[in-house]
Amino acid sequence: MSLALALGRRGLGNAWPNPAVGAVVVREEGVAPVVVGRGWTQPGGRPHAETEALRRAGAAARGATLYVTLEPCSHHGRTPPCADAIIAAGIARVVSAIDDPNPKVAGAGHARLRAAGIAVEVGLGAAEAMRAHAGHIRRVRDHRPHVTLKLAVSADGKAGLAGRRPAAITGEMARARVHRMRAMNDAILIGIGTALADDPQLTCRLPGMARFSPARVVLDAHLRLPTGSALVQSARKTPLLVVTAPDASPDLAGALAEHGVEVVRVEPQADRLDLAAVLRLLAERGITRLMVEGGPIVAAAFVAADLVDEAAVFRSAKRIGPDGIDALEGLSLDALTQRLTLQESEPVGEDRIEFFARA
Repeated sequence: MSLALALGRRGLGNAWPNPAVGAVVVREEGVAPVVVGRGWTQPGGRPHAETEALRRAGAAARGATLYVTLEPCSHHGRTPPCADAIIAAGIARVVSAIDDPNPKVAGAGHARLRAAGIAVEVGLGAAEAMRAHAGHIRRVRDHRPHVTLKLAVSADGKAGLAGRRPAAITGEMARARVHRMRAMNDAILIGIGTALADDPQLTCRLPGMARFSPARVVLDAHLRLPTGSALVQSARKTPLLVVTAPDASPDLAGALAEHGVEVVRVEPQADRLDLAAVLRLLAERGITRLMVEGGPIVAAAFVAADLVDEAAVFRSAKRIGPDGIDALEGLSLDALTQRLTLQESEPVGEDRIEFFARA
């Protein structure tokens, strides 16, 4: 199951709208078990992990055990149910980490396997599988993506220089870690303030990783994003979604659309875009894992709305000084760190990263 979970992580960030599942076919004959097939959910969500593992196993799947990180599907979508493929392959035993909360499955996959005479065990590696499939579970149950907030914080709790000027807070190793995190998320979100101040690309720029760049989302109620920005200029290569207010200029929206930008509108709430509505919109488009990498205003808005499920706080030993801007606009950092539970902490070059999650 550990191998299946590791394989499943290969699909994080590129399997959406489907969950990133891992599967391993094992023959338990002789002195030691032998892996005869491995699979993980392919880009775009098809093929599924189970069918990939069964294809690689071939005839060796008959009488073997299938380890899978999520209950095999039992419904017809773009492809036939994985449960039917498992039965047809002659698998004798299935070990699933967790049931699938998707109402289209929700135990029906395991029931179909048992009805066919296959031994089914559920629960091995469940805790890790729940974390691996947090995006899928959140989208199914709460109709929104699983949200990870990334913050870079100086030793004195600041995120930028006076006047909202950007500052290089963390070192190269920490920045490389952020690019890895981007690759494991379906989309990355910032506010228009960060877009204007930094003119970011929001892509994964590690060697060989550009194709794993997430979709980009910008909250821009008044459509201030320039058509000459790095985000807009790369929209035809890496998807860019701009979320704006209902009364934003149609002409400005049209100018962005001409560059390949998708512009969508949501109702405001208290003079700001309704974040809950934004997340529902993203979930409807298949986004399961969202990384929020915006500035202090957007970060504080997500914290205040209790929409942060995990947080990655990069702490630097550098100090910015009393004129710097706080990491969370109008909130102390404790508003985040005391709401979530510290999971682990580790050094990243000269910096330190702390991971927090809902208890």
